[in-house]
Amino acid sequence: MSAEWLSFSGLVLMFALGLRHGLDPDHIACIDGLTWRALDRSAHHGHAPWIGTLFALGHGLLVTAIAAGVSQLPHDVHVPEALVAVFDWIPTALLVLVGTMNLHLLRRRDVAFAPAGWKLKLVPRRLRLHASPWAVVLTGVLFATVFDTATQAAAWGYVASHRGGGLSAAMAAGLVFTAGMIITDTLDGWLICSIDRRTDGQDVARRYRRVLGWLVVCISYAVAAYNIGKALLPAIELGENAFSLSGLALVLVMLVVWAWSVGRA
Repeated sequence: MSAEWLSFSGLVLMFALGLRHGLDPDHIACIDGLTWRALDRSAHHGHAPWIGTLFALGHGLLVTAIAAGVSQLPHDVHVPEALVAVFDWIPTALLVLVGTMNLHLLRRRDVAFAPAGWKLKLVPRRLRLHASPWAVVLTGVLFATVFDTATQAAAWGYVASHRGGGLSAAMAAGLVFTAGMIITDTLDGWLICSIDRRTDGQDVARRYRRVLGWLVVCISYAVAAYNIGKALLPAIELGENAFSLSGLALVLVMLVVWAWSVGRA
């Protein structure tokens, strides 16, 4: 069992990755839509504050399962470098796409803004319109099957198997990652429900969604710019500790913005 993979610093890094992944623009857009849909249906109102938790749980458990499964593959499996390069650039391209989609919608004043993401379009329409707890968990599972998340989880399992950590290391990494993601996704759902309980909830919701939209644009473009920058200038790539701190700082910024969005109204 690899001490490196089960070290405290390694688990902190995975936790920070989970926190940051919970702020993925597609997660924000999906949880926003599912939570408001649950609040609109009295039969499902009781679990509305836990939409983000249920989504992250389904998403994280499949990520963990993928990492654990790949960790058991033979060590002589080699992935072509050209394919690795393609997978490295796909998440950056998708971030630019999501940022541009939301920027376009924010500039339109003729329709009410709602955060947009591309992954939700891959979920069957019948499932998207269902707000039951199991439907939300299944939506999170389907999100984890999309190639950018699935390949990331597969990479953790592959590295775990090559560094002696094996199944235990892959499981620990996946579960700690899931815990971080649950925190940020749960906070997102809770805030939406707190807005809904206000007497001026509709006005606050419109303002909050626009602030959320600009955050999605900023996060998408900023992460894409960092990915492009480190590819062109490898020296600027953050180390493990710096990356962990940046993930925690991003969550704190989101908490401040969420508080400001509610307090301003």
